Amino acid sequence: MKLCLNNLAEIKQIKEIKAPIYDIEKIKKNTMEAPKWLHFGAGNIFRAYVGKMQQNLLNKGLENTGIIVAESFDNEIIDKVYKPYDNLTLSVRLSKDGDFSTELIGSIVESLKVETDMEKLEEIVKAKTLQMISFTITEKGYNLKTPDKSYMSIVEEDFKNEPSKAKHIMSIITNLLNIRFKNGATPIAIVSMDNCAGNGERIKVAVQDIANHWLEKGYVDKDFIAYIEDESKVSFPVSMIDKITPRPAEVVKEYLEKLGLEDMEIVVTSKNTYSGPFVNSEEAEYFVVEDKFPNGRPQLEESEAGVYITDRDTVDKTERMKVTTCLNPLHTALAIYGCLLNEKTIYSAVSNPLLNKLIKNIGYGEALKVVESPKILDPKAFIDEVIDERFANPYIPDQPERIATDTSQKVGIRYGETLKAYLDSKELNISDIKYIPLVYAGWFRYLLGIDDNGCQRSISPDPMLTMLQEKLSGIEFGKPETYQGQLREILKNKMIFGVDLEEIGLAETVEKYFVEMLVGPEAVNNTLKKYLK
Repeated sequence: MKLCLNNLAEIKQIKEIKAPIYDIEKIKKNTMEAPKWLHFGAGNIFRAYVGKMQQNLLNKGLENTGIIVAESFDNEIIDKVYKPYDNLTLSVRLSKDGDFSTELIGSIVESLKVETDMEKLEEIVKAKTLQMISFTITEKGYNLKTPDKSYMSIVEEDFKNEPSKAKHIMSIITNLLNIRFKNGATPIAIVSMDNCAGNGERIKVAVQDIANHWLEKGYVDKDFIAYIEDESKVSFPVSMIDKITPRPAEVVKEYLEKLGLEDMEIVVTSKNTYSGPFVNSEEAEYFVVEDKFPNGRPQLEESEAGVYITDRDTVDKTERMKVTTCLNPLHTALAIYGCLLNEKTIYSAVSNPLLNKLIKNIGYGEALKVVESPKILDPKAFIDEVIDERFANPYIPDQPERIATDTSQKVGIRYGETLKAYLDSKELNISDIKYIPLVYAGWFRYLLGIDDNGCQRSISPDPMLTMLQEKLSGIEFGKPETYQGQLREILKNKMIFGVDLEEIGLAETVEKYFVEMLVGPEAVNNTLKKYLK
C-alpha cells in the first residue's frame, strides 16, 4: 500500500508501525487557521527528530497544531518526498541490537517551497498565534560572508534590492520579520536547531546586519530595527541538537517493503540530497534549548524526546561539551581517516583499532581536560555513549563521506576551542597536544584525493575545497620531497583553525605527520601506528 492519508486506516493495522493517535486532518485544519510553528529546512533530522517532538505532544493532547515546513535550498525534497506522501514520514530508529522501531510521523501538516509559496509564508508570519520559526538549514545557511570576510554576492544583491526580492535565507527571514512587524509586531522566537556554536546568536547577527543595510536604503524604518533588537519581541535562543540521522538505507527500505508499503524508493536530488518517504536514525537524541519564547511555546520538555529547556549558560556549556569534546571532533576524525582507509561506514571506522584509539586519545586524553560540565549531562558518560553505543551501532549506515562534508567550516570549532583552552590554562601545555594535529594532517592528506592504497578517491563537498587544493599544488603522493612548505600559509589561517597554528607551535607537528603520510601505500596506516603506540 502507498504511504498516504487515504491508506491511514490500513497502515494502522500494521503492528510493527506506531501510528498517530490524533486526527491528522483536524490538526492540519487547526494549524492552517492558527499556526504556531514554522520551520525552515525539510531534511532528515527535521522529520526524524523535530517532527517527533511535536508528534509526542499531539499524542498526549498537549498540542492541537502541527508544524509547517518550508524548504529554501532543494525544492525536489518537497516535490518528491513530501507532497506524494501527504507530508507523512516513516521514522525508523535503529538500535544496536538490530531492532527496528518504526513510527508514522503525522505532525508535519504542510510543506512549502520558498521559491513559489512566499505569499503563503507571508500569511503565516502575520498570524498572531505563531510562536516560533525554527531552522535546520546547516551551518552554511547563516553565513553572510566568504572566508575572506567579504559579503557573498547574493547578500550584496539583497542589500541593494527591495526586501521582497530577497534570495539568501537570512534575508528572507529578515523580510518575513518585517512583514510580521508591519502586521502587529507580535512577539516571536527565532530558533536555530542547527549544529553550530552560538546558533541563535548567529541568526541574530545576520538578521540585524541585513536589516541595518536595508535601513540605509530606506527599505525598513528604525522602529523595525528596535523590534528585532528587543528580545521581549524577537528572541534568538541558543540551542544544542544531537541526533545522528544518516542517509536513508537500503536495508530499511527493504524492511518497510516487507511490511507491505510501496514506493519506498530512496531519492537522490539533483543537488545530491539523499532522502525518501522514510528516515532512519539512531536511538539517542538530545535537544537543549534556552527558554526564551516571548509568544509562548510548545511544552517540549513533556515530549519525552531528550529535550531540556534551560538557561543560556547551560545550553552554551552543553553545546561546547558536545561540539568541542564529546562527539563532533571524534566524528570528524573518524570521517577523515575513514575515507583515507576506505572504511565504508562510521561503524566500520570506529571498529578499526587504530581509529578507535585515536578518537579516545582526542576525547578522553586531550579535550576532556578542558571541557566544563553542563551538569544536566556528564561529559565522560557522553563520550562513553558516543564511542561504545552510538558510533558502534552497526545498523546506523552513516558514511565517512557525509561527515567529511564542509570540514573547513568545522575544524575551527571542533578542535580550535580545545587549543584555545590549553593556551588559556596555567596548568596545561599546548605542546602536549599530539592527536589533534594528527587529524589536521590527515585532513590535508585526504584533500589530495588519493586513498592509503594510492588510488584516486572522491572528496566530499567543501566551500573552501578549490582554494585548499590550489595551496596543495605540487605535492605528490609517493614523493614526500615534493612538500615544500605548501601548508604553512593555511596553517596560519585563523578563519579555518580558530588559531594560528604556527604562532602556537603546532604547525611543524602537522607538517611532520603530513609528510610521513606521503611516503607511499599504507603510509597513513603506518603513521597512525607509529603515533598511537
